[in-house]
Amino acid sequence: MSLLGVDVGTTGTKAVAFNLEGEAIASAYREYPLLSPRPGWLELDARKVGKAVLDVVREVASKTKHDPIRALSVSCQGEATVPVSRDGEVLYNTPISFDSRTDDLAKWWAERMSREEAFGITGMPLHPMHTIFKILWIREHEPEVFRKVWKFLCYEEYVFYLLGLEPTTDYSLAARTMAFDVRKKAWSERILSVAGLPEDIFPKVVPSGTAVGEVPRKRAEELGLPEGVLAVTGGHDQPCNALGSGVVREEVAAYGVGTVECITPAFGEVPRPERLLSHNFACYPHVAPGLWVTLAFNFTGGSLLRWYRDNFGEKEREEAGRLGTDPYDLILSDLPEGPTGLLVLPHFTATGTPHFDVHSKGVVMGLTLSTSRKEFVKALLEGVTMEMRLNLELLEEAGVQVRKLRLTGGGAKSAVWAKIKADILGRSISTLHVSEATSLGTAILAGVALGEYSSVEEAANGLVRVKETFEPDPKLHEVYTERFELYKEIYPRLKDILHEV
Repeated sequence: MSLLGVDVGTTGTKAVAFNLEGEAIASAYREYPLLSPRPGWLELDARKVGKAVLDVVREVASKTKHDPIRALSVSCQGEATVPVSRDGEVLYNTPISFDSRTDDLAKWWAERMSREEAFGITGMPLHPMHTIFKILWIREHEPEVFRKVWKFLCYEEYVFYLLGLEPTTDYSLAARTMAFDVRKKAWSERILSVAGLPEDIFPKVVPSGTAVGEVPRKRAEELGLPEGVLAVTGGHDQPCNALGSGVVREEVAAYGVGTVECITPAFGEVPRPERLLSHNFACYPHVAPGLWVTLAFNFTGGSLLRWYRDNFGEKEREEAGRLGTDPYDLILSDLPEGPTGLLVLPHFTATGTPHFDVHSKGVVMGLTLSTSRKEFVKALLEGVTMEMRLNLELLEEAGVQVRKLRLTGGGAKSAVWAKIKADILGRSISTLHVSEATSLGTAILAGVALGEYSSVEEAANGLVRVKETFEPDPKLHEVYTERFELYKEIYPRLKDILHEV
């Protein structure tokens, strides 16, 4: 038998089947386009996302006839919401997290509720990315669409709906809407009152790892699934990634390196909430019971390397095509030793924590006529990691200690990048035998609901295995620390100029 983890991301969906020992036995992936119909707008066509989800489930089901899928669970990006009519029609495209059209609505909200009150209820810093502002934008700018809406569904519950089940979300994903009371574990009357929204446009909320129901026979047959597959709530992708990285205790954090770069630590007691809020760190339920998580993230993570590949990596793309290899392997080969002479502020989209600045821009400093392409590539990797070091410093100020990091996602495949991160951050960084930790995290939740594991903690401790550990080089870390002091000056000194560019 096997357990299926489905991860609905910003640019693609992946499904991975695991056996009960936590080994990946089959997988499938489908990309879909990220649309930008206007400057600052970034959205998905939920119909294409839904097709991708069903396609990957169907493909993995066809590959696991020898180990039939018994249960599945879903993780997904936060904030993005699908407006659905009562008859299942997708009414509008899905603005994603770093879509900027809701800036004015966040300012409108700040005039009616303090940041402190909003954080105290929802665990979310006030920011235009949250789902509630996307809903209010649709109500204001697309009233005909809004009138037809039955439910606003994030992608977890949308997948359950596509499978023929009741749209159901979990505490971690509900929290990302900024409409959920993380203490009471219910949709917030206070938030909905300020928004002027009825509760019934939101889905049912239950803990992560709760059985939603069995996939109906007809739908199962269409997808090639066995009869009786149990669908189980998963969660927001970052806490699921943390679970699949073995983050079920304090001082260990997941470090996801994908389109977005994100560090997710867990803790039992909320340390210093006022300091978390002052640096825009959220505080919301982990998918592992009894724990909380926060996120330190940069929207421009692996997407910065993709930007380089698409705009400057034609040579590597052509050579990779001839050799049948990954162009990223060629881009990251033969990088110069030691720190570069460049500093990169990786604000190539709206920033994540700690700044939450939708108007900042990217900066490359120190270019000379002797700067090489390889030095430029390494500087991009350094810049992204410098931003994460800033976040780790501020997390420590808030009382969240991170001693060890578990590297996951596409970036975990590169030993070069892992070593750069260890040297800059001054922390032990480990890769895992299963790099797609998000899918493993959701599979663990499915297995616990099925009764195959006694608890989430037992499963994580037993299934998550370290593959390789990278320790920081003390001398390089010292040099990077000097560079980091310069890096910290870039944003405050250039902020006003960047807002005008």
